[in-house]
Amino acid sequence: MTERVFEPRGPFELGRSIGFLEQWAAGSVPTGDPVLRFAYCSEHDWKPVGVRVSQNGPAVHISCSGTDVSDEVARILSIDVDATPIAAIAARDPVVASLVESAPGLRPVCFWTPWEAACWAVLSQRTSMRAAAGIKRRIGEQLGTTVEVDGLPLIAFPSPEVVLSGASLPAVPPVKAERLQELAKAALDGPLTTETLRAVPPSQAVATLRELPGVGPFSAALILVRGAGAPDVFTMDEPRTLAAVREAYELPSTVGEVEYRRISEGWRPLRSWVTFWLRARG
Repeated sequence: MTERVFEPRGPFELGRSIGFLEQWAAGSVPTGDPVLRFAYCSEHDWKPVGVRVSQNGPAVHISCSGTDVSDEVARILSIDVDATPIAAIAARDPVVASLVESAPGLRPVCFWTPWEAACWAVLSQRTSMRAAAGIKRRIGEQLGTTVEVDGLPLIAFPSPEVVLSGASLPAVPPVKAERLQELAKAALDGPLTTETLRAVPPSQAVATLRELPGVGPFSAALILVRGAGAPDVFTMDEPRTLAAVREAYELPSTVGEVEYRRISEGWRPLRSWVTFWLRARG
């Protein structure tokens, strides 16, 4: 396995990321281990790769089987972003200060790829998170690739190429299956990739995503923030996020968009991160 060492700017605790993943319906990692191991299909060539991540002091060690995808893993764990502005944000906002204090070193944990985030967005529409997680797991078991990391068999969710091969998607309704195939084309052609989405302003990235089948305002923000790892996005399109803001800031249910946006302006340049912390605490 190839290995690279990263020293993130600002606080980072790998154990916090693992703890989040252990409870995240959309993800699946071995539990009870200070080392993070997972498998996925890399955007580099859509081939399955195994990943091992450990931390020793400030140093984060990322090992990859085959192609070096450590830059992608850095995006997944948000250690590609400078976190030093957190101190200034917390200094001017007691709510953020409380969030940081309650989970020091926690950074947003992303889907392995925007492609996988888009698949989750479609699979979870009009159904429970538990049911969507079960379907996603079945797709991985039947169409994914098993990769061993430290002797543990881990499943990589199928690549866009596999979905376009005509393979049947277990338990996926025809309409959603068609949407997944169109999303697979977008992933292979470029619009549904980290490089494309992070290269333009968030508003332009959201507009591009909204053109994809089955991607509404909330799904577009999910793919951009939790798929591509864009660090500074705030959206009015997720009711649970707005509810978390109201609770944390003790706002009335009648509060309007102007007040939400005024509060979120104080979170720049890490608005996505504060939103993540609010949701993670809930």
